[in-house]
Amino acid sequence: MALPFDLRALSVFVTVVEQGSFSAAARVQHTAQSAVSQTIAGLERRLDTPLFHRQDRRIALTPEGEVLLEHARQLLTQADAAQLAMSELKGLVKGEVRIGIPSMLGSYYLPPLLMGFKSSHPGIQLTVIEAGARRLQGLIAERKLDLGIIVDDKGGPEMERHPLLTEEMVVCVPSEHHFAERNSVRPQDFFAETLVLFQDGYFHREFVDQMAERLNMRPDIAFQSNLIPLTKAIVRQGFGITTFLRRVIDEPGLKAVSFDPPTWLTLSLAWQHGSYLSRAERAFIDYAIAHSNFL
Repeated sequence: MALPFDLRALSVFVTVVEQGSFSAAARVQHTAQSAVSQTIAGLERRLDTPLFHRQDRRIALTPEGEVLLEHARQLLTQADAAQLAMSELKGLVKGEVRIGIPSMLGSYYLPPLLMGFKSSHPGIQLTVIEAGARRLQGLIAERKLDLGIIVDDKGGPEMERHPLLTEEMVVCVPSEHHFAERNSVRPQDFFAETLVLFQDGYFHREFVDQMAERLNMRPDIAFQSNLIPLTKAIVRQGFGITTFLRRVIDEPGLKAVSFDPPTWLTLSLAWQHGSYLSRAERAFIDYAIAHSNFL
């Protein structure tokens, strides 16, 4: 029995959805807008159902289109995996590993691991994508990202995880702050101070929000920034305090103080459960696991 569509048509359909218009999809597909329109019209004709609502140059998926989108993405992902598997049977290796890393980890923990892997596998291109931990989990679940470094907790979608390191989350204060001479700080004392925090979606912010929720306290947030050097400068000048992983604070003018009780986070390498991994991706996973003790 002939299929009512082909992979090329499905690719055009998904591109239209992701780009939000036929014209934008045409630019991404490097083809004429009329060709995109004809492809979608042919797909609707073969399926005998409309896929888009069209009104005032705006488009929106019909219920049938929503169902097709889910299956189309799965089919395209499986087709890519099949093509990659066949290529590797001929001795070819995927030339790129895409890995998502929160900024704090990418700047202070993982450069030796990434550079060591590149030195051992010079033919493989590493692409590092910076995003918050929850966003990375979503990208991996949607198969838009191969691998990611995440905080290992019970939240988020099911995925394969391998612990890389465990690190302490500490209070970061200027050297002259009254917390600086303490051995530890209670969470309720921390929340009595003006804070500088990451924005939502980062494990740093999620850690603070969860702690505040447990204590039924509302943080006094003076600044929100995902830029670590800026956050450090704000803290150093005495405009607020924050939390970081301990290794991030090893510099003049700042002091790391443990929470009471101490708080430890496990950082893990994660990938989609049951997904096909190329030789390059498996090589990175094996290398990261073998060298995690040196992080």
